[in-house]
Amino acid sequence: MKLAGKVALVTGASQGIGHAIAQGLAAEGARIVVADLQRADEAAAGFPDGVGLTVDVSSEDDVARMAEETVERCGGIDVLVNNAGLYASLAMRPFDEIPLEEWRRVMDVNVASMFLACRAVVPRMREQGSGKIVNISSGTPFRGVPFLLHYVTSKGAIVAFTRALARELGKDGILVNCVAPGFTMSAGVEAHPEVVEKLRDVSVAARTIQRDQVPEDVVGATVFLCGPESDFVTGQTIVIDGGQYFH
Repeated sequence: MKLAGKVALVTGASQGIGHAIAQGLAAEGARIVVADLQRADEAAAGFPDGVGLTVDVSSEDDVARMAEETVERCGGIDVLVNNAGLYASLAMRPFDEIPLEEWRRVMDVNVASMFLACRAVVPRMREQGSGKIVNISSGTPFRGVPFLLHYVTSKGAIVAFTRALARELGKDGILVNCVAPGFTMSAGVEAHPEVVEKLRDVSVAARTIQRDQVPEDVVGATVFLCGPESDFVTGQTIVIDGGQYFH
């Protein structure tokens, strides 16, 4: 198994894409730390020696504790997957109708959380001279999807964040990459029928591979970026959307 003996910390891993990624990493031998605002312990119980941490990823103190507890309980951190974020609960609306408070909340959860997590985890990775960070973006910034300006902006920021941080950390043996899924039929999305109604059919019709995208579609590329086969890959973004966008 390619990740045997490694510790993988995955945020937002109690369900959806994050949980599928955690399952993929576990299948390759990684010990999984589930960091989520809800049901972290429950999700972690499904993994061998899994660790559940209740964390608000937008909280500086919570994220610092997340890294400290991971090291204390697991001995280190080899992989960080920044997956937690806001999407399905956001209403689609013209940009000038987005409340400033909501804009700031999206930026805190989708962007600042990655900064906080990397800042907390990187010192541990530097000590061991290696590490893999994978940030979960979205296909939306590449297509300029309207009426979700705060979300699309936040996901575009993640791509830029990945490139710049990769430049900084390469000398430390820490590789930083990004995965950008298309509209995915995750549990979080399915819990909002109005979102499914608006976006499901149009997303499928726009794809080269015309079927629903499911969380498991994101796993292979993410596991690759977390494993040894990607040891000469950094600063990259892999778009996984069934061929909706080519670049």
